[in-house]
Amino acid sequence: MNTELKISILQTSLFWEDIPANLLHLEKQLAKLISVDTDIVILPEMFNTGFTMNAAKVAEPMQGTTMQWMQKWANKLNAALVGSLIINAQNNYYNRLVWMLPESEIKSTNSPPFYTYDKRHLFRMANEQEVFANSTQKLVINYKSWKICPLICYDLRFPVWSRYTQQQTYDCLIYIANWPAVRSYPWSQLLVARAIENLAYVVGVNRVGKDGKGFDYSGDSVALDFRGQAIWKAVAGQEMTHTFTLSKNNLIAFREQFPAWMDADGFELKA
Repeated sequence: MNTELKISILQTSLFWEDIPANLLHLEKQLAKLISVDTDIVILPEMFNTGFTMNAAKVAEPMQGTTMQWMQKWANKLNAALVGSLIINAQNNYYNRLVWMLPESEIKSTNSPPFYTYDKRHLFRMANEQEVFANSTQKLVINYKSWKICPLICYDLRFPVWSRYTQQQTYDCLIYIANWPAVRSYPWSQLLVARAIENLAYVVGVNRVGKDGKGFDYSGDSVALDFRGQAIWKAVAGQEMTHTFTLSKNNLIAFREQFPAWMDADGFELKA
């Protein structure tokens, strides 16, 4: 069992609706990780376009340029590469999170090349629900002896969707986002709440810079432990690449010492 999990995050600025520019920009940052021992590399929401509703302009098929790019870099880094992009499939547009596996992991575990999750909660203040179809299924990935639940941005506001239950247990929640600076306080507080209430690690990865609609992003990316305490915090407003380590032993020990999960809604324990 892998008792430690190494995660790298990219807190980055993005070019508005410019896929080639974003992929080139991200390559320069990912190149810094080639010599780093890491298991997972996490990019922000809509990392190749920014948070745009102009899906007809920038959407790609599942076999498109960005998916091929993700596979190339997962192999180069020998790590899972995670981020969301706009996908056109089955006559719908999706804000789709892709968990791309490297070839080494696919061969050793007989896994599919990637997993996907379509954003459940669509941000109506930007009319996202009028452009995209949403998901009815949460994704929990078994990866290197860890159970990980990846979610997207606005999902963070809805604790029932992310709840640790008897049917869906996990060790770590991951939130990728384009969460504007004007709402940075809720972003930070909600991430802490999700960690505390679920007794789980929480990793939040957000972008920086200004988007094509004029919204500023401060990033505030963070890794939290099962107490809601910060393992690492990004410098607000700065592009950063950072790698940190999570401990399964520490998580198990805390859950055994403080088993609040046994009294949570969704658990049915026999007397």
